[in-house]
Amino acid sequence: MDKIVHKFVQVNGVKLHLAEIGTESSPVVVFLHGFPEIWYSWRHQMIAVAGAGYRAIAPDSRGYGLSDPPPETEKFGFSDIVDDLLAILDHLGIDKISIITKDAGTRPAYLFALLHPTRVTSVISLGIPHTPFGPPNFLKELPEGFYINRWREPGRAEADFGRLDAKTVVRNIYILFSRTEIPIASEGQEIMDIVEPSTPLPPWFTEEDLSAYGALYEKSGFLNPLKVPYRSLDEEYNIVDPVIKNPMLLIVGEKDYFVKFPGVEDVIKSGMVKHFASNLEVEWIPEGSHFVQEQFPDQVNSLILVFLRKHC
Repeated sequence: MDKIVHKFVQVNGVKLHLAEIGTESSPVVVFLHGFPEIWYSWRHQMIAVAGAGYRAIAPDSRGYGLSDPPPETEKFGFSDIVDDLLAILDHLGIDKISIITKDAGTRPAYLFALLHPTRVTSVISLGIPHTPFGPPNFLKELPEGFYINRWREPGRAEADFGRLDAKTVVRNIYILFSRTEIPIASEGQEIMDIVEPSTPLPPWFTEEDLSAYGALYEKSGFLNPLKVPYRSLDEEYNIVDPVIKNPMLLIVGEKDYFVKFPGVEDVIKSGMVKHFASNLEVEWIPEGSHFVQEQFPDQVNSLILVFLRKHC
């Protein structure tokens, strides 16, 4: 961790934080985080790829961590993260990258690969396959208490989270998302109420890790992270051909609660996912949760390095 350096770049009217490790002349791997994550969620992978001869760069998306918030939250969308990534690469003089992404970071990663395919060597995603963009069907198929439905409702999550400090909110989300069950609140219950205060953290997530996340969300707050991803799922894009043709690897934890979302497991296991990523490999990690890259870093790092060596 001591070898990871931190810098800021001014692009598209905002100052963005980058964590980086590796020599500037090495092939570049960019890591895009999801929610409730920040650059720190890729700490194990950054060190591993740098040790294997790559240059690892992990931005905090605008509105997250140490990066500036967007000027207008109501206009903030996934497209801004795509534009920011392009601007970061141009600012740093980087021509091509491999992208590693998970969760809410997958949509901007997939958009970037579709809009700028010549700038992408390969894509590695964790958990969420590439399918056509738009509001997912599971928003209607799962009940009102489904956490995404709740968090899409303006003011609902703000009131729920506002009863607790940022560190406790992150703690509760990490516990919820590490389970195999889809987080669904009962009638009269809020999402934060699902986790009992006495519930321990996952064994692979330390108090030190929680403090790192908590401090950064104390700075950024949760308003912009709620806007992207949850309140931007109906964002539209001018994509003519939705098929990613770059080499791509999908790593899925078998115990990831997301796999239980209606239709997700079938899309992956039936091979339908290859309709939208024509050069795709899929690897499953037994016992892997939604945070498989933090839970089983050695297994994930091994898969990443084998894939990068083939395609980078």
